[in-house]
Amino acid sequence: MFPKALENLVDALSMLPGVGPRTAERYAYYLFRSNEKISENIAEALEDLHKKVKSCPVTFALIGSDEEISILYEDPKRDKTTILVVEEPLDIYAVEQIKAYKGTYHVLGGAISPIDGITPDQLHIHELIDRIKKDKVKEVIIATNPSVEGESTALLLERLLHEKYPDLKLTRLARGLPLGVDLSYADQITLSAALENRTKL
Repeated sequence: MFPKALENLVDALSMLPGVGPRTAERYAYYLFRSNEKISENIAEALEDLHKKVKSCPVTFALIGSDEEISILYEDPKRDKTTILVVEEPLDIYAVEQIKAYKGTYHVLGGAISPIDGITPDQLHIHELIDRIKKDKVKEVIIATNPSVEGESTALLLERLLHEKYPDLKLTRLARGLPLGVDLSYADQITLSAALENRTKL
C-alpha cells in the first residue's frame, strides 16, 4: 500500500505508547511533506538519546553522559537525609516544577506489575535500602502513582523499610479528589485516599 520507506516509518512510530496505526500514518505523512531538516533533527536527537543520556548510579535519575552523579544528589544545598521515592525519572521533573522540595530522589524504575512481568527484584529497592544507611536518612517520602501497581509497590516499600529501619520516618504524598470531579466518577483508590487524608474544618 505504502512505499517501503514510509511503511517502515509508520511501523516504527506505531511502537510508541498511545500511537495507533492511523496516528502513525498521519505523523509519517507529515514528516514526508515537511522540510527535510525536521526529519534530520529528529533523527539526530534519537541517535543522541542513547549515547548522551544515562542513569545516575545512586538515584537512577536521568543524567547527561558527561555527568557522574545527578546534580540533585550532589548539590550541597539538597538534604540527603530526605529521599522522595518515585516510579520513573520523569516524575522528578514534575516535583521539581513546584520548587518546594529540597531533599533528594530515588527512582524505582517502575512499579510491581505481575501482568507485565515486573517483580520487586527488578526495581531499585535494594539500592534504596543501602542509601538509607549510607546517607543516614531520616525520612523517606513514598510518591508512587495512585494506581493498583503504585499502591502495591508503596505497601511493599512500607513493609520492607519498617522491618529494616523501625525508627525511619515514612510518609506518603497526600492524595484526594481533584477539583471539579463528582464523587460518582472517582475511582476507589482516589476516593479512599481522599477519605483517609480528610482535613479538619
